[in-house]
Amino acid sequence: METFENLVRAEFAPENTYLNTASNALLPARTVAALQDAARLRARGHALDPLFADVEACRAAYARLAGVPAERVAAGATVALHTSLVAASLPPGAEVLTVEGDFTSVLNPFHTRGDLKVRTVPLERLADSVRPGTALVAVGAVQSADGRIADLPALSEAARGHGARTYVDFSQAAGWFPVTADAYDYSVSITYKWLLGPHGAAFLVVPEDFGDLTPVQAGWVAGEDPWGSCYGPVAELARSARRFDSTPALFAYAGLRASLELVEELGVDAVRAHDLALADRFRAGLATLGHTPLPSPGSPIVSVPGLGRLQPELAEAGIQVSNRAGNLRASFHLYNTAADVDRLLDALSG
Repeated sequence: METFENLVRAEFAPENTYLNTASNALLPARTVAALQDAARLRARGHALDPLFADVEACRAAYARLAGVPAERVAAGATVALHTSLVAASLPPGAEVLTVEGDFTSVLNPFHTRGDLKVRTVPLERLADSVRPGTALVAVGAVQSADGRIADLPALSEAARGHGARTYVDFSQAAGWFPVTADAYDYSVSITYKWLLGPHGAAFLVVPEDFGDLTPVQAGWVAGEDPWGSCYGPVAELARSARRFDSTPALFAYAGLRASLELVEELGVDAVRAHDLALADRFRAGLATLGHTPLPSPGSPIVSVPGLGRLQPELAEAGIQVSNRAGNLRASFHLYNTAADVDRLLDALSG
């Protein structure tokens, strides 16, 4: 029987110490092979039916991960695209409650509407800040900049109490953190971070009745019969969340299918235990060096104030991390080991 360690080592062979999954993940070997197969399929002039089948397989796999039926999952390309769809559904003057410093793709479409009341509060005050008249609360489940985890159960309870809808971005969570999409009105995730996929694929989960969403971006793929919807107005929109699809980047989904298969084989719980053990090892090591990371308990993302300036030097030494507003951000995923953590700590001690 294959173990977690054997599966991972068969898929990844990084040539450096890669601690930057919060930006983008390494690709598994099976994903690289799937991308190459997809490119050859097109280069040789074969029908692309298998690539469209990959889109549906990915939709189903993400639905399993999110705990919802596949009929509630829309396939697109970016979080910003899906946020724009949610923003377009709100009436003029609606209040949207957001978090200070959240990722731009979760925020900007609400601001660019120009006729919404966007209110921003610290993450720790989000649930307490929901009030009568709040139409929507939008938040990243795990904050990109520093790894803090939103109190989603408290948010859900507060939103229900005030009749507000919820929009949760699982981009920094899906793959290591339980995605409970059914607890929120809308949720979204890109797939090139903790889900190990290529760039160009993202998923939106909608309510069974679609909420208040209107498929303003609907093209031919949004039709109940896509291939019969290529010319003229779409006669009938899909009776599922596929009505919110955008034309898929087929190569991305071909690779993603392989990545999601690996995530399912490993299991999110096992990935989470592995990632958090490494992050805690790093936090403990930082304490011995006299550094205090920003609080992010239970997160594989660790942000250390004042050390972001070392990012170029660390890159030269073959250690990949991020500089976020002067903070060194390290993020630990399934392909990392204790030796990776110790190498970063050794570099910081010098």
